[in-house]
Amino acid sequence: MIRSAQESDAEQIQKINQEQLGYDYPVAKTAANLKRLLADQEHHLILVYVDDTSKKVIGYIHVELFEELYFAPMYNILALAVSPQTQHQGIGSKLMTEVEHIAQKAGITEIRLSSGEERTGAHKFYEHLGYTYLKKQKRFGKKLG
Repeated sequence: MIRSAQESDAEQIQKINQEQLGYDYPVAKTAANLKRLLADQEHHLILVYVDDTSKKVIGYIHVELFEELYFAPMYNILALAVSPQTQHQGIGSKLMTEVEHIAQKAGITEIRLSSGEERTGAHKFYEHLGYTYLKKQKRFGKKLG
């Protein structure tokens, strides 16, 4: 079942992030971020996939409204992750399809995402869903403080 994320999902989302994405971010900080992002429904959409039997979150997708001066608003997928034990069961596809339906209802005509160069399995998954590779980029960052 797909539903909107809730603050109580933080621990399960943190576990998925750690297992699947390699982000060892503390549960308390994940919970604080989740609370803040859920409060900003105008710019953030976070959906979870809940296992019908265990009632645990086994996948999630985080989408932001991406707005620039040089193109129409679009959705930017910041994260899509499914518990390793439940992959290849269509959960990621269902989450992506749900986001596409929500986007269409909101008048959003484009969805974009970035995927690490080494994540070739994810690339095939996105291509299978009809997403196309658009361009190479380098990402730059700077830690402050």
